[in-house]
Amino acid sequence: MCKHSVVKIAKWRKSGNIAAMITIFGCLLEMLLLISCNHLREKRPKTDSGDTVSCHNNMPRRYAAKTSVLLFGDTLAPGGKIPHEGMVWIPAGDFNMGSSDQEGRADEYPVHRVRMDGFWMDIHEVTNNEFAKFVEATRYVTTAEKAPDWDELRKQLPQGTPKPPDSVLVAASLVFTPPAYPVPLDNAAAWWSWVKGADWKHPEGPGSSIRKRGQYPVTQVSWYDAAAYAHWAHKELPTESQWEYAARGGLKDMPYSWGIQPVDQGKPKANTWQGRFPAENTLWDGYNGTAPVQSFPPNGYGLFDMAGNVWEWCHDWYRTDYYKAISGQVANDPTGPTSSYDEQEPTTPKKVIRGGSFMCNASYCKGYRVSSRMKSSPDSGLENVGFRCVSTK
Repeated sequence: MCKHSVVKIAKWRKSGNIAAMITIFGCLLEMLLLISCNHLREKRPKTDSGDTVSCHNNMPRRYAAKTSVLLFGDTLAPGGKIPHEGMVWIPAGDFNMGSSDQEGRADEYPVHRVRMDGFWMDIHEVTNNEFAKFVEATRYVTTAEKAPDWDELRKQLPQGTPKPPDSVLVAASLVFTPPAYPVPLDNAAAWWSWVKGADWKHPEGPGSSIRKRGQYPVTQVSWYDAAAYAHWAHKELPTESQWEYAARGGLKDMPYSWGIQPVDQGKPKANTWQGRFPAENTLWDGYNGTAPVQSFPPNGYGLFDMAGNVWEWCHDWYRTDYYKAISGQVANDPTGPTSSYDEQEPTTPKKVIRGGSFMCNASYCKGYRVSSRMKSSPDSGLENVGFRCVSTK
């Protein structure tokens, strides 16, 4: 953590060093990152919701929160038809939602019965090519491409923190920057960095490109960006219950979308991290970062990448205690709580993300477990977060 950042800020006006200012401001933001996916806390069921940890916990909310998604009127799909190309039908049914083993976090319990109506779901994450068509049709500007709002940002910093120069308040996003040596897994700032110019077209920063990655999942998109795309496509973001029901692929009470075999046994089943996170990746599955969609076998419903590759935004607000609130009854197609509350960050509303990413490793984060729940502020953009859509029509 950048423990001395506040002290260093006092030197800004004297030095006039813009590069240093950006570095120090980045350190201030990193101070907001909390302990991420502590493996020692995953070993047993939790009864105290305060023990829940998150791979994306306390990510700084850099941008002014939006209260609604921009509507595009005439730029919607021609004729208002619901396109089901590239989707599969998920049949209606019942399932046990939540963790059925001893590896869940507190917010994955208790297991509760859920009854689902049928729906259509994209067979893979929305790709860079697909998102590019949306941007071309609507001239949409993503959250990561906009400069942060200081009035919103200062709410998340220590009281009295001085405003950085305008030259520091620039469009940026979080990029995975793995260290070259082992580090403790209790400080996500060791492998996440704010990078000026990082966005969906430049997921690792200005020097990167999606030119040869059209079939890779789009990343560095906020929940607002994902919801805007879904609206344009006449689709929706999946509810959390839709996502988990579909991810299980018709299997009953299995920990993974493919069954019970551990992810690192047999043939590669998902794009995850092999080796020692975050400094060493053996590339056993063939990929260091994201992988093209459909690179691994589908689950029983024909859905690809329901584990690993990128986390996926869901419709639902996140509450640590939501499962407790709806337990003891059969929930019919639940759409989540009406508001968000994360006791680790009470002032920051969160949306649910599901499925894990290429960064998930058993030593750090088993986010590829089918019941694993994570959360992130809806204005967050990260290199390992994307989305897919559903349709009920």
